[in-house]
Amino acid sequence: MLKVGLTGGIAAGKSLVARTLVDCGAVLVDADALAREVVEPGTPGLAAVVEAFGPAILAADGSLDRPALAAVVFGDEERRKVLNGIVHPLVRARAAELAAEVPADGILVQDIPLLVETGQAGNFDFVLVVEAPEDVRLDRMVRMRGMEPDAARARIAAQASAEQRAEAADVVLHNTGTEQELAAAVRDLWETRLVPLNAARTRAAR
Repeated sequence: MLKVGLTGGIAAGKSLVARTLVDCGAVLVDADALAREVVEPGTPGLAAVVEAFGPAILAADGSLDRPALAAVVFGDEERRKVLNGIVHPLVRARAAELAAEVPADGILVQDIPLLVETGQAGNFDFVLVVEAPEDVRLDRMVRMRGMEPDAARARIAAQASAEQRAEAADVVLHNTGTEQELAAAVRDLWETRLVPLNAARTRAAR
C-alpha cells in the first residue's frame, strides 16, 4: 500500500485535489471529517473539549459550536495547542483504523490540513502539497466561506508557511489556474508518479 499525505494552506484547493484522487482510484481518509467525528455528542472527545474550554462552546442541542470554539482558540497559541492535544491523537487513532482496511495494493490518501505542523510528513511514502497565492486564498475565504478578513488572516497565520510545506513535499501543486487545470495536473501525477511508485512497492513486498 502506498501512503500519500495530502496537505496545503487553507483554501488552496486541497478538497478538489482529494476528490480527483478518489476519482482516480485512491482511498481517502479525511482528517477534517474525522476531527468532526471524534467530537460528536456523546464522545469522549467532546467531553474533553468541554472540560478544557467550558460549556460555552456547546450549541443548544449539545453539539460542538464550532464558530464559538474557533473564536476562543484561533489567535491564542496556547489554547490552540490544548485543542490540538485533545483532537489530534483521536483523529490519528481513527485514521489508523481506516487505513488498516485498505487493500495491500491500494493507494491511501490522508488529507491532513496540519500535516506539517504536527510533524507527520515522515509517516508517508509521498507528501503532496497544494498551494495558492495568499491573496487568492483570502478572497476565497471571505467571498466563498463568509469569513471576516481578520479571521481569515488569523487562520492562515496559524498554519505553516508555504516554505515549510514545500520542505516536506515530494510534489507541490500550484493552484493558480482553473479547476480543470488543477484536476488535470492531479490525474497526470496519479499516472506518472503515484501508480508506478505503488506498483514498485507492491512488487517489492511480495
